[in-house]
This record gives sequence, structure tokens and C-alpha cells, in this order.
Amino acid sequence: MNHLHLEQDKKALILRLKRIEGQIRGVQRLIDEDAPCESVAQQLSAARRALDKAFHSLVGCLIESRLSAKAGAPAEIKQALDILSRYS
Repeated sequence: MNHLHLEQDKKALILRLKRIEGQIRGVQRLIDEDAPCESVAQQLSAARRALDKAFHSLVGCLIESRLSAKAGAPAEIKQALDILSRYS
């Protein structure tokens, strides 16, 4: 099983998750304040996209570690990760 070994990757993922946590608390507040359903749905959608992005970032780390172990070309690895990040 692979783990997040680079400290910068860990910190970036933790920061992203903390922002998502704040978004979820905001959704809870909207619900408590009886906000319109459309507003709640919009914020839930944004939080879901943010969580998806965190997941794709984690998958990118996995891909990078697997390809690096097989001595892939660093430029090609970076390009693949950039594409994953951009279009996910």
C-alpha cells in the first residue's frame, strides 16, 4: 500500500480537506438558517467538487509514486498529473 510520503503533498491535502470541512459547516449553517434549497444545493455541489478534487490529487500522488518506481520520464509524469488535475 502506498502512502503520502512527501510532506508538501500531505500538507496540501490536509489544507484542502480543512477548506472542505469549512464548506460543509457552511452548508449546515445554511440548513439551520432555513436557506433556500437551491442555495444549499449549490454549496453542496461546490463541496462535492472540492472533495472530488482532493480525491484526484490523492490518485495523482499514487500514479506519481508508481510511475517513479518504474523510472518513468519525470516530464511525462508531471504532464499526466497536470492533465488529471486540470480535467477532473
